[in-house]
Amino acid sequence: MYYYQKFTLMAFIIPTSKIRNPKSVKRILLLSTILLFSFKCGSTAKSPAICVSQKNTVQSFLSEKQFNDLFPQRDKFYSYTAFIKATRELALIKVKVARRAASVYQFTRTDKSTGKSTIARQDPDWNEDWAKKSRDSSYVIDYGNFCTEGSVQTCKKELAAFFAHIAHETRHGENGKYNDGLMFRHESNTSLLYITENDTYPPAAGKKYYGRGPMQLSYNGNYGYASDCIFGDKKILLNNPELVETDPVTAFKTAIYFWMTPQTYKPSAHDVMIGKWQPNATDKAAGRTPGFGMTINIVNGEVECSRGDNMYNMNDRIGFYKYFLTKLGASDPNCACSCGKMKSY
Repeated sequence: MYYYQKFTLMAFIIPTSKIRNPKSVKRILLLSTILLFSFKCGSTAKSPAICVSQKNTVQSFLSEKQFNDLFPQRDKFYSYTAFIKATRELALIKVKVARRAASVYQFTRTDKSTGKSTIARQDPDWNEDWAKKSRDSSYVIDYGNFCTEGSVQTCKKELAAFFAHIAHETRHGENGKYNDGLMFRHESNTSLLYITENDTYPPAAGKKYYGRGPMQLSYNGNYGYASDCIFGDKKILLNNPELVETDPVTAFKTAIYFWMTPQTYKPSAHDVMIGKWQPNATDKAAGRTPGFGMTINIVNGEVECSRGDNMYNMNDRIGFYKYFLTKLGASDPNCACSCGKMKSY
């Protein structure tokens, strides 16, 4: 997101004749140079001295007209306004995921707008001696990095990949037209409960956790994990899973959450698309390589990957990806688009 800061320009106008130490002059000039190159400044009639950081934002390269053109048959629930609001609000959140032993977790959620950090999740065994004896591991998920890291071309590639998946997950129209994404708020069969045994994220009585939202979030474990990261409270989505199909901002947040959040053995799709993830020895042996195909493995690899290159669902995602790349003015000439030869996780 953009960060605004007002500067009184006169504060930097210091007569050098008043400064006796030449080193001080150099320091001031260096500071001024840093400030000039750290901010892109402009002026308006109401605000003559507003500077903004030069970090990319989704809104800076995706207009409402473009969004509507990409999803012409969408359910009006999925609006550009809701999408941008979701990216802005979630950009204020980062989560540190720490792990002890094999599966004992602590989530520290920070609201960047206030600087306040809270423990969103701490498993009961976190402070047990046997857990403390194991080596800790941790990583930080900064949701503000969604489609903002790297060059504009990199950001557009990532957005094209993200849109390809949410379009495929919610499509309902003519095959090969690629104009029918974001049409479903939830999966067609809502009779299934999608409940699994989970001590950390137990289901609420009478609730169903079928696929909802742009990424078709499903199962109580995923609803609870998403709720911890997005809201800092697992009960919000566990007790109210219908929010993902009735509140468009929450719906988009769950999709961005899924895109940005690594799973136990899987990297995040975000890290794959910006080139941060590189395969280890196990990944290489499984045929996993950087590229769009790897994001398919992350999203639905068990169903669509390691089945050759004639898998319909996989090819539909690839088709959407290439279509959105063109529409966004981006390219991926060396695309490793297929996961047909990748072993799923």
